[in-house]
Amino acid sequence: MSAAAEPPTVLVVSCSLSATSRSRVLAEAAVAALRRRGVSAGLIDLQEWDLPLCDGGDCYDHPSVEPLTRRIQAADALLVASPIYNYDVNAAAKNLVELTGAAWSDKPVGFLCTAGGRRSYMAPIGLANSLMFDFRSLVVPRFVYAVKEDFDESGAVTDPLRERVEQLAAAAVDLARALDWLHAAAGPAGRPA
Repeated sequence: MSAAAEPPTVLVVSCSLSATSRSRVLAEAAVAALRRRGVSAGLIDLQEWDLPLCDGGDCYDHPSVEPLTRRIQAADALLVASPIYNYDVNAAAKNLVELTGAAWSDKPVGFLCTAGGRRSYMAPIGLANSLMFDFRSLVVPRFVYAVKEDFDESGAVTDPLRERVEQLAAAAVDLARALDWLHAAAGPAGRPA
C-alpha cells in the first residue's frame, strides 16, 4: 500500500477442507464485507490447492507453495477463516503458515472461526501467538467466533453474525492503513520523520 491512501489489499484464506464448511461461508462473507468498503479483497480456498504437509525439507519446493507464498506476500492484511477442531484451528491453517512462513511478516492478521460449541472461543490464540512471535504479524484485536446457531436454515450468516464480520473487516482495513501510514512516516531510515 502506498502513502497515497490507496485501499489496502486484504486476502481471506478459507482453511476448511470440508465441502460443507461454515468457515468458508464466513470467508465469503468477509470478502463481500471488504468489497463493500471499497477494498481489494481476494479469496484463497485451501480446498482448491494441492499442498504438501510441511516436513521442513522438500515441501517448500512443491509447485503450489510458491504461488501461495506470493499471494500472501502481496497482501496488506489477511483474514484466516478456520474451523475449530479439538480446541484449535484446523491443521490446514497451521500447515499453510508453516509452508509460507515469512510471507506473513509485519501484516495485520484477523480470524474468523466456526466451531461446534461456544467453549473453544480462544482456539486461535496458539496460531496468533506464533504469527506474532515468529513473523511479527499484528493480530487484529477483534475476531469472529461462530457456532451453528449463527447461521440460518439455508446455511447463510445471520444479520448479527454479518455485523461481526463487518466489524472485523473494518478493523483489519484500519490496521492495514495505520501500518502503511507508519511505514510511510518512518521513511527509508526506518524512523518517523
